[in-house]
This record gives sequence, structure tokens and C-alpha cells, in this order.
Amino acid sequence: MSAPVLELSDVSKEYRGLRPLRIARLSVAAAEQIAIVGLDRAAAEVFVNLVTGTTLPDRGEVRMFGRPTTAIADSADWLKAVDRFGIVSERAVLLDALSVVQNLAVPFTLEIEPPPADIHERAVALAREVGLPEAVWAQPVAQLDDAWRLRVKLARALALDPAVVLLEHPTAAIAPGDIVPLGAWIRAIARRRGAAAVALTADREFAGAIATRVLTLEAATGRLSAGRGWWSRFWGAGSG
Repeated sequence: MSAPVLELSDVSKEYRGLRPLRIARLSVAAAEQIAIVGLDRAAAEVFVNLVTGTTLPDRGEVRMFGRPTTAIADSADWLKAVDRFGIVSERAVLLDALSVVQNLAVPFTLEIEPPPADIHERAVALAREVGLPEAVWAQPVAQLDDAWRLRVKLARALALDPAVVLLEHPTAAIAPGDIVPLGAWIRAIARRRGAAAVALTADREFAGAIATRVLTLEAATGRLSAGRGWWSRFWGAGSG
């Protein structure tokens, strides 16, 4: 059995909230899709910073890919590790004046006016993968609605073939009718790629659609209680 891609044990981190972010125990297997309900946006940002080694916990241990984040030696070492994550977040800025394809070329090159032919094809492949129709590929990102913009962010997060995709409250601006199909789409992409996904969300419908393991955080203790997503109705207890 492969080692977990993420492990948090007895973690506590102060962040100017009402209480510290606490995670008593969490283990995420390779290629597993989970959702955590109960972190607001500020706490979700802290969680992402902890699991990517951007910040260290005040107490406890965070391990990514079997290695404690305290063992990261320098910035080069950290960059190598963080490249294994894809992050979908409001903090990930899109270049609104540029087209969808140009935005998706950015992870590969700074030569984007226009991108070289091989980079253009990689950007188009990402757009197709996340369900962006050809009609929007040449449009400036500023002209897209929130659902399409989220798909651009997802595509960019997938560009470097991450082992783990982290999603911070991705559906906050998404129309209710789009939420469950979007969660199912992201889950299918992660499964096809063999990537783990950790969604931090307040939306239980989205949580159930993207994950086969839905965890609810008890903020005072850091305990995570488990439920299962609606996919379990079809695939049973051994799925995911």
C-alpha cells in the first residue's frame, strides 16, 4: 500500500481567527478525493499554506509525500515540493485582459503573444479537459462568467500534472444548478489523472459530488468526523 500523500497529526496554527486552526488527524491517500466542511476562507488559506509547506504549524506535524514540512531545506527545495500541488483559489490571479489559451500557456512559458505552437496545443488540451468550449478559447478571461473562470483556474492548476489538487471554497460564486455537475466533473478528472483532491468547502452538495469521503471539522477540537458522498450509493463502501 502506498504512503499517504498528506498527513496531519495534532496540528495547531494561530492565524488571528477566533481560535487556532486545529486538525487532530488527517491522512489523504494517493488518488483519493476528499472534502472538508467547516473551514471558512481564512482557515482554508491557512490549511493550504500548511500542507504545501508555505508555513509551519505551531504544534504538531504536517507530512507531504511522506516527508515532514519541517525538513524543507531552502526555497529551491520548497519550490520542487510545491510543484506537486495544483491550487484552485480566489488567490490565484487570472490575467483578465488575456485570452483563455494565453492564461493556460502561462505555466509553461512567458512567450504568450501568441504562444508557440506546441504550448498552444498543451493549453488547448487543458481547456478541453476541463470542459471549456472552443468558443471561449480566444475570449479575454474578463468576459467569462464565474463558472467558466473557475474552469480556467482548474485547468491552470492541472498544468504541471500535480499529485494533489487543493480547492479553496471553489463554488462560492457558482450558480446552485452548476455546483453538483462541477463537483462530479472535477472528481472524474482527478480519478482519470490518478491525482488526490482535497476540497475545502462550505457547500455540502459540492462536497458530496467531488468526494467519496466527506469530513466535517469540529473547530474546537480539530476532530474530523466522516460521512460519505452521494457517489457511494453507486460504488459501495469499497470505492474511492
